Amino acid sequence: MRLGLLTACFAGSSLDEVAEWAAGNGYASLEVAAWPAGGDHPHHAAHLDAAAFTQAEAERVRALLDRLGLTVSAVVYCANNLHADAEERDSVHRHLRHCVDTAAALGVPYVSTFVGRDVTRSVAENLRLAERVLPPLVDYAGERGVRLLAENCPMEGSHPDGYPGNLAYSPELWEWMSDLGLLLDFDPSHLPWIGIDAEDALEFALERGIVAHAQAKDVEIDTRLRTRYGVFGRTVGRTSPVDAGWWSYRVPGRGMLDWNRIVDMLHKARYNGTLAVEHEDPVWGGTAEHTEQGLRIAARTLRPLVSPESPDPGWR
Repeated sequence: MRLGLLTACFAGSSLDEVAEWAAGNGYASLEVAAWPAGGDHPHHAAHLDAAAFTQAEAERVRALLDRLGLTVSAVVYCANNLHADAEERDSVHRHLRHCVDTAAALGVPYVSTFVGRDVTRSVAENLRLAERVLPPLVDYAGERGVRLLAENCPMEGSHPDGYPGNLAYSPELWEWMSDLGLLLDFDPSHLPWIGIDAEDALEFALERGIVAHAQAKDVEIDTRLRTRYGVFGRTVGRTSPVDAGWWSYRVPGRGMLDWNRIVDMLHKARYNGTLAVEHEDPVWGGTAEHTEQGLRIAARTLRPLVSPESPDPGWR
């Protein structure tokens, strides 16, 4: 198993800068963000220009990674593949195919995305829509030696009322989407706040062989505030769909998840891929210095578990 990081938290840095920092701070792999250039979302970075990726750039990136001893575990473009607007949905699919081509050029096995949701339709209608539009994307990737993954983020921010906007949030849906050919990019942090036991869910997914990649993000839950607002979150004074008021994401080591147990379960299942830290911690975020310190905290928490035989690289 390799310890990696999702590069999206370094939206203002180049891939070269991110790679240099990661290699010097205890990380061995990158899950590389490849959203379209020009976006303004704080967690959408374009560290690979998938729409204009050339063979020359592929060779340059491979040389960079080889020099630093890094690998790329996945190319990431998490967007709404079931968007209600047909033109926007086509645009998402077009960029997803660019990401597949980029992954193939780099020899990267996975592209991670979302299933998504058309918020104007019922869940049942969305399942039928997905069964129509997702298999051609799975086939496109497969023809190029790449597998599509879906992350289990509920994406409540994509729904006007904060309900799940990504139909990949539960083990029931993981089984359904695996039948469509999508494997799982497992992130345990999304599970406790929707009432799912992260360890039981991981065991379910490992037993079915659908975990192709894993992310490491923690979660902090204030049960007293949950009692005040309910599981759907605050209503009066809500500032955005993600402003639930009683939970927040944290870096590993600062939340409630048992990383000793989670990583041990991956080891027992002979998972030999990457565990990539996804940094969305509001405490250790907001500035480059805070973000880097958050990633150092995550590395100190996880590296002894992921690669206990590896020497301490000296980060403090």
